[in-house]
Amino acid sequence: MTEPIEGPDEQVRALERLVGRWRVGGGTEGTVTYRWLDGGHFLLQEVELVQEGRPVTGIEVIGREQPFGATAPGDDIRSRFYGGEGHTFDYVYEIEGDTLTIWGGEKGSPAYFRGTFEADGDALSGAWVYPGGGGYDSTMRRVG
Repeated sequence: MTEPIEGPDEQVRALERLVGRWRVGGGTEGTVTYRWLDGGHFLLQEVELVQEGRPVTGIEVIGREQPFGATAPGDDIRSRFYGGEGHTFDYVYEIEGDTLTIWGGEKGSPAYFRGTFEADGDALSGAWVYPGGGGYDSTMRRVG
């Protein structure tokens, strides 16, 4: 049996600035809501968006993975998105200062989001970048 984790580390706690309800604009439109699960080790994102005229709904669980039988969690902050349309997507989150990077799949992937929080923390602006030059601008503004 593995020991419980003492508490979330500094990098996981840095995701606190995402907690709340956000209006999303740019290549997708709608709202996302972030909240901590009990214990503060995992952040839950609830998604209600429209992208290219199609609804994108689901939940994402964000935190450090601790594989079965392991005595400590992994180094990366990972997530899995479970979409109402039957899709799952894996991501790695990194936050350094005011810059948030969300890697599609693995850290260093050619698919990623990179954005910067405004000084008041109530807005995040950046872009999703996809291999081959695709992607779109994205903004989030806190609404609750």
